[in-house]
Amino acid sequence: MSPREPYLGRHRDVPGVEFVASGKVRDIYAVDADTLLFVTSDRVSAFDVIMDDPIPDKGRVLTAVAAWWFERTRDLVPNHLLSTRVEDVPGLDDAWRERLRGRVMLVRSATPTPVEWVVRGYLAGSGWKEYRASGTVCGIPLPAGLQLASRLPEPILTPTTKADDHDRPLSPDQARELVGAELYAQVERVALDLFRRGTEVLAPLGILFADTKFEFGHLPPEHGGGLLLIDEILTPDSSRFWPADAWQPGVNPPSYDKQILRDHLETLDWDKQYPPPALDPAVLERTAARYLELCEKVTGGLPEGVGA
Repeated sequence: MSPREPYLGRHRDVPGVEFVASGKVRDIYAVDADTLLFVTSDRVSAFDVIMDDPIPDKGRVLTAVAAWWFERTRDLVPNHLLSTRVEDVPGLDDAWRERLRGRVMLVRSATPTPVEWVVRGYLAGSGWKEYRASGTVCGIPLPAGLQLASRLPEPILTPTTKADDHDRPLSPDQARELVGAELYAQVERVALDLFRRGTEVLAPLGILFADTKFEFGHLPPEHGGGLLLIDEILTPDSSRFWPADAWQPGVNPPSYDKQILRDHLETLDWDKQYPPPALDPAVLERTAARYLELCEKVTGGLPEGVGA
C-alpha cells in the first residue's frame, strides 16, 4: 500500500487479533483481556452517512492528533493510550505493518459512561439551533442577543446521549440521573479543564477552539476502577476548530475538518440517505489538505506514514 492510498478497513481483516466492533471511522480489536487495538481508517461520514469515498490520510491525522493531546493532558486525567507503535501490535507481518503505520492505538480496555460529554465555548451547530428557538443550549439559559459563532461568557458542558443514528441533547439534570451526581461533577470538572487546556495551547497557533466531544470510561475494578479519558481527544472529527483571523460573530467561520465535504454535499441532489453520492476527487483532496494543515499546526509535523 502506497503512503497516499486510502485505507478503508474491512473490519475483520487484521490478523492476530479478535474483531470487536466497528464505528464510522475506527475498527476495534481485542489484543488480550485488558488491551484493545484501535485502527483508524480514512472513512468519512457526513449527515450520519458513511461515504463510499475516503479522505486520504484522514486516519493517520486523527491518530497523530489524538496521541499528541493524550500525552499533553495526562496531568489533568489519566487516559487509555498505551502505544501508537505498529511494531507493538502482535501478529502483523511487514506488509500489514506498513498498511497500518500511523493508524493504530493500543489502549487500555474500559467501560464507557452512557453519556457523551460535549463542551462548548462558542455558539455553533446544534447549540445555535436550540438557542435561536429557546435561548438555551441543552436547557442551559444563555444571555440574550448572541449570534452565530458568538463566544460564550464561559465554556459550558452540554451532554448528549449515545445513539446509532443521532445523539440527543441532555439537560444537566438528565445526565446526572444517568451517571449519578458524583460522577457528573467529576467529569464536568475534568472536561472543562481539558477544554481550557486546549484553548490555551491553540490560541498562540491562531486557532479558536469552538467546541468538542469527550468520552470517559472506568477501568475494571481489578485495575482500580478509576476514571479514564478514552476514544479520541481534540481531533478534527471530535472538535470544531476555527482560524482566529476568520472568526466574526454572525458568520459561520471555515473549520479545520470535513466542512468542505459537507458544503459540497449540500450542492448535490442528494436526500442525505444511504447510498451516498460519488464524490469529486478534488473535494476529497481539498478536505484531506485541511486535515493535514490542522495536524501540522498542532503537532508540528506530518503524521507517521505520510510523506514517506
